[in-house]
Amino acid sequence: MGMMQEFKKFAMRGNVVDMAVGIIIGGAFGKIVASFVNDVIMPPLGILIGGVNFSDLAITLKEAAGETPAVMIKYGAFIQTLVDFTIIAFAIFVAVKAMNSLKQKEEEKPAAPPAPSKEEVLLAEIRDLLKQRQ
Repeated sequence: MGMMQEFKKFAMRGNVVDMAVGIIIGGAFGKIVASFVNDVIMPPLGILIGGVNFSDLAITLKEAAGETPAVMIKYGAFIQTLVDFTIIAFAIFVAVKAMNSLKQKEEEKPAAPPAPSKEEVLLAEIRDLLKQRQ
């Protein structure tokens, strides 16, 4: 089997395609959450705290000199990233919890008893015939 055929077989497996779709949707969801945090949540939170813009919060370790940029610890951006992570983690938790509850409901449904095999049907007919003779 050629390498291209092996790769095609690998890439077209259901799990790989599902994973690729999940990664693409996850990336888009991450951008939506980042925008939500940066543009919707953090500005009012900054106003409540006292007019603070979180993206500007930083500790300058070394001032800029000439063309060399300043060395800074940007803890405001870190706080925004933590809020992003918390929202994404909560959304994933809710999605997994919903999927697990659906899966659990399916497992709880009583399965119909399996149809008797041919041998069981024949044995039941023989039993019934023997009962009729007596």
